This record gives sequence, C-alpha cells and structure tokens, in this order.
Amino acid sequence: MLLSPAASNASLPSSQGFWGRFKSPKSNKDADMARERQAQLALTRQRLLTLAFDEMETVRMLPPSFMELEALAREWIKPPPDMPISLRVPIEYASLHAARLVAGPYIYLTSEDSYQIAIMGVQGLRVEVVCDSPPPPDEPPPPPPPPVLEMPATFSLELAPGQNVALDTTITSDELDMARMEDGTTVDGSFWGKLDIVHDGDVHKMEFSGTRIQNTENVSTDLIVDSRIINKLAVAAKPATARCHLGILAPSQQYCDVYLTFSPFWKLGVSWPRAERVEDHKVKYFLRVHPGGAVEHFETEMTATALYYEAIPDPGMLDPQEFISPRNGFAMSFEDFVPHLMRVLDQLGMSLFARTNFINNNMSAFSAHRNIAYRFLQPHKIAAAIDISVTVENCVFTRLFLMFRGVTDDELSLFAGAGEKEANQVNWRDRVGWSELSKDPTQFRVLETSVLEVT
Repeated sequence: MLLSPAASNASLPSSQGFWGRFKSPKSNKDADMARERQAQLALTRQRLLTLAFDEMETVRMLPPSFMELEALAREWIKPPPDMPISLRVPIEYASLHAARLVAGPYIYLTSEDSYQIAIMGVQGLRVEVVCDSPPPPDEPPPPPPPPVLEMPATFSLELAPGQNVALDTTITSDELDMARMEDGTTVDGSFWGKLDIVHDGDVHKMEFSGTRIQNTENVSTDLIVDSRIINKLAVAAKPATARCHLGILAPSQQYCDVYLTFSPFWKLGVSWPRAERVEDHKVKYFLRVHPGGAVEHFETEMTATALYYEAIPDPGMLDPQEFISPRNGFAMSFEDFVPHLMRVLDQLGMSLFARTNFINNNMSAFSAHRNIAYRFLQPHKIAAAIDISVTVENCVFTRLFLMFRGVTDDELSLFAGAGEKEANQVNWRDRVGWSELSKDPTQFRVLETSVLEVT
C-alpha cells in the first residue's frame, strides 16, 4: 500500500488507542517550578514592614530594595527635599545573623547590603525613621460651612380649642450664624418651650424660650400641642404644696368654729370639706364634733374623720438647701428613713393606725428618692405660717409638720454628723411640743399632720 503526504491519516493509530498507552508521561518540571514560584510569591507577600517615626506608626508591604525603602519612608514623613534621614532596625526585629554581629540596640541601614542582611529570613521588619524634620501635619479640618443668616419659619398655633392659625415668616440675622454657636454646636432639634407674641401699640415682637428634647425618637413628629397637653404640663409643674390633715377629738358632742389664718407668704389651695372665706388669708369651718373623732360640716352636709386642706408657700422664699440642712435636719437612705419615721411617730403618741396611714399616704413621694433629708418644724414656726384657732375654752394642739427633700449621695455626705444615729437621740416630744394632755380623753384635742416636699 502506497502512502503519500497528501493522503489521509485516518488509518494511523490514535494517540488515545492502544499504542498511546506506551508513551512516556510528560515531564512535570515546568508545573513544579510554577508552583514553587507561587509559593515563594505568597511567602513574599506576607512580609510586612512597620515604619515608625516619632509617635506615629504605619504598616506597609516590605519593599525588595533599600532604595525603595528609603523612598517609601520619605513619601510617608514628607521631609524637606534636602533633609537627610536615617533608617535603623531594632536588633530584636532584624535577622539572627545580623543581630549577632552588632553590639548596639540598632542596625543602621546605609546600603543595599546592610538592608538585605537585615531582612534575611525574617517575616516582618520594623524600621525606625530618624530625622530632624517634624512629623507630618494632620489633615487640615474642612472649612466651616457658610453661616446661615436667613431661614423660613412656620408656626402652627391654637388660639382656642378648635381655632388654629399658621404664621409663615422669615427669620434673618445681620451677621450672627443661626445654625451654629461659637464653639461649633449645631442649633437644631425639637424643642419644648414658651412662645410669647406681643402686639401692643407700636410694639410687635415674638420671643421663644425652651429646651431641646433629647429622646426625639420617642416623640411623634405628628404631635399636636393642644390645650389638653398644656393642661397636663400645668399639672406636672404644680408648685410645692403642704398637704394637711386636721382631726378633732372632743370629750362630748359640741359645736365649734375652726379658723385657719395664713401668713402673706402662704395661701390656701384645695380644701375638703370646702372652707368658708372670712377675709384675706383667713378661712373657717363651722362644725359639730363627736367624741369618736367624727366631724360634721354643715355647709356641705358631710361627715368625716378629718379636715383636709393644702397650703402653698411662696416659691420665691422656698430654698430647699436652706429649709433642710445639716444644721436643722437629718438625712439617711430611703430604706432607713421609713422605719425610722415609724419609730418617731410612735414616740409622738400616734396610734398604729394613724402612723400607718401617714406612711402609706406619702410612700409614693418618699420612694421617689434614693436618700431623704427631713426635719419637723417647731410649733411656733408652724403657727407663724398657718395659725389654727378653735372656739372652745380649753384646747390641746398637737401639730406635726414634716418637711423633706431628696438628696444625692454627694449631698448625703454633708449630713455626716446628722444621720440616723443622731436623729434617734433627739427628744422628738420636746421638738414638736408634744403634751401628755394629748392622750387625755377629757380634753378637747386637735391633731394635725402635714407633709411638705421641697424641691
């Protein structure tokens, strides 16, 4: 059979056939070398460089040559062009071979040879840059935004329930920035406050004073401030008020008038049964009293065991630190105060039922404070504020007026010599003017308990 180069090779044995099994395998030398180069490259990539200058440090990839290292250091610290720099390696970071040949703590890199010897076999290197040039300056802060000298304003106001008005205006300033304070604090957010709009002759002005709401995420943006919310705020801002309970124990059934006279610095608040006004700062009750303690009020046709009234002091004279201080009062923790007060009331002759009611009625106010400072007013000071008179021949008065306020742990340390131990040593009967006659059932007796929290 004759074959020519132009003939087809379809009849030749295939390399995948029988004869292909006897071919020697291809050499893997090239693949092995490629894998070795990749491993070396991966190892080289893991070599890191720590550059240190003054109090700054940075991490870079370790360059292969000394010239690249010096260029990298200059690029980082940016010294003047003609300023020389020195590079040194602490011996604990250099290669073992180089560290054994140096007696000092550093190896100074001065050429390519010293650099290659220092990095021989190390996985990372620390190089300290020594230069007389100051550290590179920090990035300059961005310039402040332009001041806000004009901005629109819209006020949605409720003149009366169901009557609303909106005022659209523009607020301008000649030179002061309305968006930021001098220290850079941004003036924004939601505010609660008071808006005064005055139209008086030629005077037309608008003034707002308020405080920023911190937890704005808990306040709905659709909140409408109407008269109901204002009324709630007025209740929350109620001034300090003394709550007074006046009980009468008579030896027999009889009629009497009870007069309350307030000093100019006090005024009557709520009273029940309602007191009858006699003149400025003076009111009275017309009562029929019974031996068991019941009192009948004829105007309201009510029978009760005590009269209730509130006395409101002038806020201008109410200084909590002056009214209750280490020189006239005592302070202790809330946990110690309640049992201590129970013992004091027991000394003053109050029954178990009366002192339990006294504590329970004021527990909410007491428990609002971690520490409590308190004092009992003396009878002449109570009478100077609120005087009581009764139209009977003989009357025994027992008036307990408790004033208290919450104090912080730091303030509690100021009462170091006026704590629970010192309070237990006080003769409370002498302090409040208690008399043995207050226990005599043949006497006409008046017992008043009052509580005032000063804040």
